[in-house]
Amino acid sequence: MKLLIKSGWVVDPANNIDGILDVLIENGKIACLQKDITVKADKIIDASAKIVIPGIVDMHVHLREPGREDKETVASGTQAALKGGVTSLLAMPNTTPAIDSPANVDLLKNIIKKSARCNVFISAAITKSRLGKEITDIAGLKKSEVIAITDDGSSVDDGKIFLKALQKCAKEKMLVIAHCEDKALSKNGVVNLGFISTKLGLRGISRESEYLRIERDIELAQRVKTGLHIAHVSCRESVEIIAKAKKKAVALTCETAPHYFSLSEDDVAGYDTNMKINPPLRAKEDVLAIREGLRSGVIDAIASDHAPHTENEKDIEFDRAEFGKIGLESGLAVCVMELIDKQILSWPELVRKISLNPAKILGINKGRLSVGLEADITILDPNKEFILKKETIVSKSKNSPFIGRKVKGAVEYTILGGKIVYEEAC
Repeated sequence: MKLLIKSGWVVDPANNIDGILDVLIENGKIACLQKDITVKADKIIDASAKIVIPGIVDMHVHLREPGREDKETVASGTQAALKGGVTSLLAMPNTTPAIDSPANVDLLKNIIKKSARCNVFISAAITKSRLGKEITDIAGLKKSEVIAITDDGSSVDDGKIFLKALQKCAKEKMLVIAHCEDKALSKNGVVNLGFISTKLGLRGISRESEYLRIERDIELAQRVKTGLHIAHVSCRESVEIIAKAKKKAVALTCETAPHYFSLSEDDVAGYDTNMKINPPLRAKEDVLAIREGLRSGVIDAIASDHAPHTENEKDIEFDRAEFGKIGLESGLAVCVMELIDKQILSWPELVRKISLNPAKILGINKGRLSVGLEADITILDPNKEFILKKETIVSKSKNSPFIGRKVKGAVEYTILGGKIVYEEAC
């Protein structure tokens, strides 16, 4: 089976490619990238005026299965991923039961084998049941092919336990992803602490609850001399702390999410619970700091933090609504509008953040268009505008803060292992 992509603007920073080329795919792998390929192919895609990039690697996705299949399943979540140009993702472990043992890893692996539509990699919990009390069998989880350890959704409050977990992960060469939130400071807050929280009469979540925990986790990682990845960075002080730590040659990486560089606390003013996110949408100065962190390279990656919830969990009073929003289907378009169009990032820089760097951080052989690799490719029209409508969302849950908004940058084809697995309806 030969698939030929013709005349697309191919962007692959791993191989310093940024120009109009053809891409030939043969037997599921990339066979050739050059101008004017003339071989006979089973199918030809005309990619004129389109951008051709390595399939997106989303390193922060909540698939909810097992346990909360009413919110999302591996099947529905991975289908949504393909629509958004995501070909590989890292599943978070805050399922029911939590992915905190080799047996529960096997449970999820069986589900993935039966129903996943894209590549799904597994992260497991740092502590049993994500309670922050007892460290999981990290060596056993490594043998079960887990590629990262995180209690995402919760921070490990006990510094001694987190230090011990870092030591074990260093021994096993396992990536640690830190959810940085001091619950003693965030308490029962629901939005960013500031003018808007006061105006709306809602309890606030301070920036200190994030950046002080980031400081602690970096200090502990330095003590162990091991790497650390920080999830969903949302505020100015966090960016500054991470920048300083990186200058000291700390093995540190971090990610942010599209909503942190496109939305602010002002968007909460209408009490739309789809804007209730953890960490919360911050002040406009924080949005600018996140954009600058992306531009300067302090922030390594962009991930969706796709967090589906049912209508019953969202369409209620703001205080009672669940934290989180979906983002697999809208993430790339938000990046195009907010980062490319506003000239914060070039296309090669963006592809680093959404494909190459996440793959490097996770240690997986993805995020590149190298000859001989599996052909995981996203083709998008960067100028095509569309309105994100609730009825067209593939995800089982519909809690997107971008519903009803015009976005730009439509995925036209998603190719996985050389096969077209998503094609936009004309």
